[in-house]
Amino acid sequence: MTVLVLVELDSGEPADASLRAVSMARSISDVSAVVFADTAPRDTLARYGVSDVYLIESSSLEGYAPLAWARVLAGLAEETGATAVLAAGTDRGNEVLAHLGAITGLPMAANCTIVTPDGGQTHRLVRHRWAGLLLEEAVMEAPVALFTVATDAVAPVPAQAPSAIQVHLHKPEPSEDDLRVRAVESPAGAGGASLATARVVVGGGRGVGGPDGFAPLEELAGLLGGVVGVSRVVTSEGWRPHKQQVGQTGTKITPELYLACGISGAIQHIAGCAGAKHIIAINTDPGAPILAHADYAVIGDLHQVIPALVSALRSR
Repeated sequence: MTVLVLVELDSGEPADASLRAVSMARSISDVSAVVFADTAPRDTLARYGVSDVYLIESSSLEGYAPLAWARVLAGLAEETGATAVLAAGTDRGNEVLAHLGAITGLPMAANCTIVTPDGGQTHRLVRHRWAGLLLEEAVMEAPVALFTVATDAVAPVPAQAPSAIQVHLHKPEPSEDDLRVRAVESPAGAGGASLATARVVVGGGRGVGGPDGFAPLEELAGLLGGVVGVSRVVTSEGWRPHKQQVGQTGTKITPELYLACGISGAIQHIAGCAGAKHIIAINTDPGAPILAHADYAVIGDLHQVIPALVSALRSR
């Protein structure tokens, strides 16, 4: 039996969220990775127990086309006799698998934390509902199970022994309809971690003061190899785009470090950042709710603290 896993790349390497999905898939069956790129990160995937890689050449499928990607996965699932198709619970993973479910008529479960084969065509699963505020136990009955893995559900654990990997080159022939919705990334915009997969996130809230106040946060994020995230009020004010929002109605993050600057910490925001391994809060209000969730807190003005941090990092 084979489980297909859609593996997203971050600067040429598997994204952390995808490695978590691979780790879960390994507990179910043999794992085959599907990578939409010109080259495959063979060594990393081998360390995580992947036995086969289906490399989808970008020459015939440039950029991100969710419907075309789903069409490729549908063909590979039939060709390999896969019992399940997994993806990380990122924006792309959820979108592509939703298209795959629509194409095949199969049920799809999002943001799963536990998936257990129950014999035949049945899988028992637990998944996040209401942004992880509650867990739902369910049974999926389908010839091929489709589900995404919650980004904070499983640790990315290498296999006990690296596997011997075989790469299969695949050249799809997408139709014009499949390419009607497509995002083509420019070289300048490609690379770098996404909010869902970044190891470091520097968050900004109302306390930043306005659009111009995010320049120091951008500089700090760059020095730390991270990305900028924001609270809901920031997007509501139009200071930053919604794609950068952390929270129940935004993106759930699981970084090694979340540096929350000028963010009070409403429950909707905490639901999005609770998966962070370490939270540092910078706030002038010693009673801000986020301090109850922070590992460390700096009670002070972020407009003084952030430049000091940037200066210290540059001197190092």
